Amino acid sequence: MKGDEGGGNDHEGGHGQHQGRQHREEHDGGQEDGQHHGGGGHDGQSDHAHHAPEMFRDRLLAVLLLNIPVLAYSQDIQRWFGFSAPVFPGSEYVTFVFGTAIFVYGGAVFVHGAVAELQGRKPGMMTLISLAITVAYVYSAAVTFGFPGHAIYWELSTLVAVMLLGHWAEMRSVQGAKGALEELTELLPATANRETDGKVEEVPLSELSKGDVILLRPGDRVPSDSIVIEGESYLDESMLTGESVPVFKRDGDEVIGGTINQDGSLRVRVERTEEDTALAGIMRLVREAQESSSPSQALADRAAFWLVIIALTAAALTAIAWTALGESGVFIIERVVTVLVMTCPHALGLAIPLVIAISITLSAKGGLLVRDRRAMEDARSIDCVVFDKTGTLTEGEQRLTRIDAMRMDEDEILRLAAAAEADSEHMIARGIGEAAAARGLEVSRAESFRSLPGRGVEATVDGHKVQVGGPNMLEMLGIDPPEGVGGPDMSALHVVVDGELEGSLSMADAVRPESEEAVERLRADGVRVVMLTGDSEAVARRVSEELNIDQHFAEVLPEDKASKVRQLRGEGYKVAMVGDGVNDAPALAAADLGIAIGAGTDVAVESAGIVLLRNDPRDVARLMSLSKATYSKMLQNLAWATGYNVVAIPLAAGILAGIGFIMPMAVGAVLMSTSTVIVAANAQLLRRLDLDSA
Repeated sequence: MKGDEGGGNDHEGGHGQHQGRQHREEHDGGQEDGQHHGGGGHDGQSDHAHHAPEMFRDRLLAVLLLNIPVLAYSQDIQRWFGFSAPVFPGSEYVTFVFGTAIFVYGGAVFVHGAVAELQGRKPGMMTLISLAITVAYVYSAAVTFGFPGHAIYWELSTLVAVMLLGHWAEMRSVQGAKGALEELTELLPATANRETDGKVEEVPLSELSKGDVILLRPGDRVPSDSIVIEGESYLDESMLTGESVPVFKRDGDEVIGGTINQDGSLRVRVERTEEDTALAGIMRLVREAQESSSPSQALADRAAFWLVIIALTAAALTAIAWTALGESGVFIIERVVTVLVMTCPHALGLAIPLVIAISITLSAKGGLLVRDRRAMEDARSIDCVVFDKTGTLTEGEQRLTRIDAMRMDEDEILRLAAAAEADSEHMIARGIGEAAAARGLEVSRAESFRSLPGRGVEATVDGHKVQVGGPNMLEMLGIDPPEGVGGPDMSALHVVVDGELEGSLSMADAVRPESEEAVERLRADGVRVVMLTGDSEAVARRVSEELNIDQHFAEVLPEDKASKVRQLRGEGYKVAMVGDGVNDAPALAAADLGIAIGAGTDVAVESAGIVLLRNDPRDVARLMSLSKATYSKMLQNLAWATGYNVVAIPLAAGILAGIGFIMPMAVGAVLMSTSTVIVAANAQLLRRLDLDSA
């Protein structure tokens, strides 16, 4: 054997209406989805995009076992540790045989990746690794069969092992970042309890069709997007919306496939199945975001591509320089291989994709769906947020704001009004009923209900004739309207009992409880907050003053909303538009960043880069915080990855040889992998971000 030498509105259910119509892509649980990094190969199928972490783990274990005889029969290892391996006929070929097995089995994935990169004309890290191990193997094999020099099998074998270890750790990190998306596939139950002609049978989900009636017992997962037709219960929707508070559901409410029925029994009618469900739509949006490109990713890809060119140039110059200085072939080969190994752009290639994968996962878990990664990056630089009022900052439904009592107690006036309005389907009637329920009032059953078109309603409640209506009703009854009730921004309903005016109820589109905090947080971050509404100036002023909004536009026609957004952009602001309706779609498209509220329509969602699953305006501030934290991690990783290579290339080339320091190839491989691990660990720190306090 030749000697070898060491080198040296229905606010939750609504989102199912738009998400559920999105088409679902089939999920391949055994492979990565093609989203992977690589110097210059990010957007193709190069590198190991379709390899699962388990593949690298299995090859690593095999290579570690094969390394044992290679290390034991390497003269350098024997000399350093003072032992001699058993000698037998053919023992001089042990390192060649096992080194070949390591190169063929352990190194095949890198060679295949290099071929894909070169075919795509985008040489990247696989090209460098493949070139390094191929040069090392071919040189060592030549030495084994008589070429002058010293074989470097042990360096080759440890290099392959270190590379497999680095890739395994890296792939686990990327897979972990996508874990929440993969878990979505597990949210749906395998079967459902379908009720037909009073009989309940357990059937596979594939047999469900629109119109089927499903029985949901406490603890059951909802099998598909459905409408409640009987029963009341609280549902846990946190796995889809990020909202930890259970949501109350009753007749007419929508329930989302994958959510959990908590305490009551429900019968629901299936509305959407399989690829049309909200869950399928969410998965599609997350996948689209993971596969979309961004300016930062494009920058990292270009940097990684040029790093490959620099590494190959440095390797060539290293060979030329040491040849001119008269060094031996084995020394030159070691320097060239070390340069190629240490400059593999793994850290640079991982710097952006892993951060983005983690941020998209965090956003999805928090109810923020990123349709386009560019939108996520743009969110950090927004300095003006325009909110549509109705359904975004306000509830979009009439709520009781004040009771003006004449003689009766306030609660009694509200109780009688709620009873009289119980059979009415008007939005204001629902608001009165909800106000009575919130106060815990026991509402009697009304009799002789009659609608008074254009005026109000009347009914008999507990033996009293109760009439509820507006000014037209009072005019009909010949009763003078009270002064100081209602206003230009509120609707006033008067309650007449047995012919006597007993009180008035002031109704208004109530501001969401979360809106004040949302506006306060945005303004604290230096963001200008603007409200856009088609309502009257009085209504707009009331909401604007209540929320301390910087500026509002009232009485804006739907077709003029986009022009207001463009006006703000013309003033130099980078504008985000937040809306939920069809008439918001042009404004969403006109803004620098369109954000669709979860209960919005399909048109609004398709015009937006970000979708908020919850009707919570605070999510806008959370989105901007996540965007800033994501960008910061990108910059940190890019700075580390590029800075590392500035130092690595000269050291690998042997610039310190004059003072007696030569970087061993295996140490170079360890340093390269360490750099990758540091970048991956820094990206994982993003998971610790608290979006509510960031």
